[in-house]
Amino acid sequence: MTVTIILVDDHTILRQGLRTLLESQPDFRVLAEASNGLEALDLITRLKPNVLIADIMMPEMNGLELVRKVSEVAPDTKTVILSMHAKEAYVLEAIKNGVSAYVLKDAQVDHLVRAVRDVMNGRRFLSPPLDERAIDTYFNKAKQFAADDFDMLTSREREVFQLVAEGLSSQEIAQKLSLSARTVDVHRSHIMQKLHLKTSTDLIRLAIKKGVISED
Repeated sequence: MTVTIILVDDHTILRQGLRTLLESQPDFRVLAEASNGLEALDLITRLKPNVLIADIMMPEMNGLELVRKVSEVAPDTKTVILSMHAKEAYVLEAIKNGVSAYVLKDAQVDHLVRAVRDVMNGRRFLSPPLDERAIDTYFNKAKQFAADDFDMLTSREREVFQLVAEGLSSQEIAQKLSLSARTVDVHRSHIMQKLHLKTSTDLIRLAIKKGVISED
């Protein structure tokens, strides 16, 4: 059986290297690449790959939001998150949102291949040293992870939240999401109310804490 894959990362050189690695496996086939979550979602909806491999931090739609949407449009697609973050909070957030594997970007090159094979065989995969702390512990913890105000945002509000955090204006967000600027402003207002935020700076701080945007 050929394993079909869509690869999503906003760094072209890294994406090309990952594609070369994956396609060195005779039964792996990369159907398409994307540089952000919005672009990837369209590809996944049309192509229905066996596996999605996505960076956790990407412009326009981050990896976790993409995973949430994939569970709706392509529920049979297994998801593998790539990340530079080994902190427990990031891992738990990813697992809570439905990922099957979490691979660190500084892991050994064969770990990504192992992750794809494991999820295709119904298993879960975490890069060492994460798996040394026991996979089951992580997944059980994720189930108990308390919901917070951010989880109360709608899917559209999370999209707007990320784009606001990236510094886009209401007009720019409206163009990207095919909305009116007035509708975007309404979403922004709801976001600030739901998250109890007063300023754009507060929103950006929360976006960094949630792993939606990078601190750099």
